[in-house]
Amino acid sequence: MEHENQNNASLENKEEISNQLLEAKAVKKDRLLSASILISSIILGGALIYTVGPKSGTGQSASAAGQQTPVSDLEGKVLPAKGVTLPAVWGDLGVKLVDAGVIDADKFKSIYEQRGQFTEEYRKLLLDQNNKKIKITKENSGYILNLFWALGLANKNEILEKGEMVDPQYGGAGNFASTGGWTIAKGGSMDHYSKHAFFTLTSEQQALVDKVSRGIYRPCCGNSVHFPDCNHGMAMLGLLELMASQGASEQDMWNTALTVNSYWFPDTYLTIATYMKNKGIDWKNVNPQEMLSAEYSSSRGYANIASQVKKPNSQSAGGSGCGLGDTGASAPASQSQQTGCGL
Repeated sequence: MEHENQNNASLENKEEISNQLLEAKAVKKDRLLSASILISSIILGGALIYTVGPKSGTGQSASAAGQQTPVSDLEGKVLPAKGVTLPAVWGDLGVKLVDAGVIDADKFKSIYEQRGQFTEEYRKLLLDQNNKKIKITKENSGYILNLFWALGLANKNEILEKGEMVDPQYGGAGNFASTGGWTIAKGGSMDHYSKHAFFTLTSEQQALVDKVSRGIYRPCCGNSVHFPDCNHGMAMLGLLELMASQGASEQDMWNTALTVNSYWFPDTYLTIATYMKNKGIDWKNVNPQEMLSAEYSSSRGYANIASQVKKPNSQSAGGSGCGLGDTGASAPASQSQQTGCGL
């Protein structure tokens, strides 16, 4: 009998221990669940903060909805909000580019229509006959870039036929971002490379384009416009050719190139303007040719300048990316289409 009582007591003890273990597991489970909920809340909260916080290029946050961040005095000088009218009449070049197949109008329009960005202004530049001087703004700078990219690629010019682009060491002109990246032509991009005489330059005008193109750099690359291996370089070449054909002076070209580069790379030139301001030189008094030189505007030159400047707060962060319709950070320097300087 005594042995039976001992067995019963042992069973009771085991049951009590089992209950205690189950209770401990339940408590642990509750604690883990609470911790999991807390962690999830933190993650979700962080995501919400990231979502509603300031967005690059907008200058707005949830707490400032409907309010526009004031444009700094420096930004107003480098990137006038009203835009800048360039000394270049576009005329019917959009129509000519489309008719020649350099631009497939349906593909081009589709890129912007998908984003709700194909405005009446864009339609006119692409399809109208009587466009006047081009006005570049923060809003249309990417579109202007792409139009001039097409022009620079396709207009017949000896810089494309005899310059660095056809140097055998690079394996052919079709291997660059500015050529391989242009994918909205009818046929291949090289079917149009320096093939169309939209306008013909005199020997003096060609010499001027050659000279100025050698002195204009862009921060996405280490090359001058004379070696237009990316879309920005090819677009600038097209702009220089158009200006020369319409009688622009050398100084007009330097001034215009700095204006256009500033809209294409706003962060870059706001930083350079800050650097110059720190040296006591107002942006309106800078030498455009100096600002566009390798010392300031090449990828290496700009990196050196930027390392000496605290980045200014600006609602124009980023810039025209290296793709059709892009408005993001520029691609790193390179001489191939692998840079991302394409569509």
